Amino acid sequence: MRTLKKLFESNRNWAASKTAQDVNFFKNLSKLQAPKYLWIGCSDSRVPASEIVALSPGELFVHRNVANLVVHTDFNCLSVIQYAVEILKVEHIIVCGHHGCGGVRTAMRDTELGLIDNWLRHIRDVYSHHQQELIAIADEDERVNKLCEFNVIEQVHNVCQTTIVQQAWRTGHPLAVHGWIYGLNDGLLKNLNVCVEGPDDIGQVYRTAT
Repeated sequence: MRTLKKLFESNRNWAASKTAQDVNFFKNLSKLQAPKYLWIGCSDSRVPASEIVALSPGELFVHRNVANLVVHTDFNCLSVIQYAVEILKVEHIIVCGHHGCGGVRTAMRDTELGLIDNWLRHIRDVYSHHQQELIAIADEDERVNKLCEFNVIEQVHNVCQTTIVQQAWRTGHPLAVHGWIYGLNDGLLKNLNVCVEGPDDIGQVYRTAT
């Protein structure tokens, strides 16, 4: 029980299947990490980043947290972005939320949960910014899904405002920041039509949100 034998067995089977397909798979993988993409997503176990875009190990650099937030005081997230941009030289940062996000739904409700309330405060700020439009949506699930989309757009803006991304653009590093949403009910990604490729594009993030 303590060793979680089922997971170790699954790991052995997975490693064996990879080696059966390519005897040098792990040898080659251990030599180089050169992903073109940084994925900033939710910690939700139903949203496996690499799997839903059918990418192999080594092709997607991933950071996940509750409700896919990019907070300017979160040095964990900022360190991931810096490493991805300055060391790995990724060309795309994808902020991907998902419909039905539990963190977003919780943020919409006037309940106290403890420590996580400090984290969800950032989503409540997004809600306040779009409150009139959200209140007009009668169905709660639809309202949650719309806030999930607004939240992604806000986080794209936050990524673009980091000193890391600003510096990359100043030095001519080709870097685009994208906003996507994932549907749990059909497994499909939706492009929120947010793609920022430089400082001059930042304004269109908020135009998209209206």
